[in-house]
Amino acid sequence: MNINSVSLYTFGCRLNQSETAVVQRTFEAQGISVVGIDHPADVVVVNTCTVTENGDADTRRLVNRINRLNPHARIALIGCQAQIQKKKLAALPSVRWVIGNARKMDVARIIQEDPGNGQPQVITPAISRDAFTVPLAGIDRRHTRANIKIQDGCDFFCSFCEIPYARGRARSRKFDDIAHEARALVRAGHRELVVTGINVGTYRNDGKTLLDVVDRLEQISGLERVRISSIEPTTIPAQLLRKMSLKSKLCRHLHIPLQSGHPQILRAMKRKYSAEEFLDYIRKAKDTVNGLCIGTDIIVGFPGETEERFHATQTALKEWPIDYAHVFSYSRRHMAKSQKLSENISASTKALRSRALRGLSRRKRELFLSAQVGSLQQVLFEQNKQGYWIGLTDHYCQVQVRSEKILNNCYLSVQINKTDGKALIGTLA
Repeated sequence: MNINSVSLYTFGCRLNQSETAVVQRTFEAQGISVVGIDHPADVVVVNTCTVTENGDADTRRLVNRINRLNPHARIALIGCQAQIQKKKLAALPSVRWVIGNARKMDVARIIQEDPGNGQPQVITPAISRDAFTVPLAGIDRRHTRANIKIQDGCDFFCSFCEIPYARGRARSRKFDDIAHEARALVRAGHRELVVTGINVGTYRNDGKTLLDVVDRLEQISGLERVRISSIEPTTIPAQLLRKMSLKSKLCRHLHIPLQSGHPQILRAMKRKYSAEEFLDYIRKAKDTVNGLCIGTDIIVGFPGETEERFHATQTALKEWPIDYAHVFSYSRRHMAKSQKLSENISASTKALRSRALRGLSRRKRELFLSAQVGSLQQVLFEQNKQGYWIGLTDHYCQVQVRSEKILNNCYLSVQINKTDGKALIGTLA
């Protein structure tokens, strides 16, 4: 099937974003124009998410929007939701391809080899556990930071989660393949690489671990920063913290999912740590790494979360050395073990608890930002908005400065003068 233009849209995690970037490069390398989702296109590729029921609904809403704005487009739904809800997705209007995680990186070839008989193609084979590589096509030069996928799948089987069924069991990218892409990304101008995966701390390939990946990336000339995306608390080696505490390229930022501050809820979630162990770890991390920013994920409304148990989570976010939180309402997932649990929490209660935690998270973030006032920070600038150049510190704080110079992709020292509660405001040093 000949196509001239394609739109791409991504739901969900940073790993999905990384994979969509590779898919985009593949289309562009074949001379196919990539346009925005609101522009006419021959094909629209949607990288789906199924972590929550909202993610499922988002896909349906987007399909309806595409049909309304671009009724002649054919739609490819790829990724996690495609893997485990293939029949539902194939029945949606204008959906021509439903491609699971095992084959989604081949979406460009699958579309071009389509026989054109009008029947939806559903391609969701079993997912291999073998080490993998990632195709290296043209490199995106439009961003300062780039995601680099090193791992996929998970063996943890937390009771609320469908990811092991959608993504498969844990597997790692070939070590030399990571370095090959990383060098190409840096040659293209990227100055920060974000190491991504479903469970990055479990990376293992030919005796290499996450630490070896970080060491190899740090050796690349022209790369200023290496950032670790979300990582499970039980998989973070002490050596990673020691490296972070030194003058290395590793960012002083860890996003470590807590999910709940109550021991009984953690056990019901099948998490691999206790609340006390989590607290002990983040205290040690803060003591080891000066200026470390710690973010977390929290799920509200898990079955059996009484007011007392929710209060334990609220207290943890308030009193523990956590600097911000992403808050999610519990969603009953068909393939997750928790769907068999009773003691459901009402939607209104989940909404109230979510608002309370998000408000607390904002206050904790403001405290972290206030602590940076008066300091000198290295900032990687990314964009200009309303007269301010905007970038990030290594510990994930947004910084704004006024400058007549073009600062895009510049890595500069900034004197932090104040904060507006959402960002740091400073002057070039």
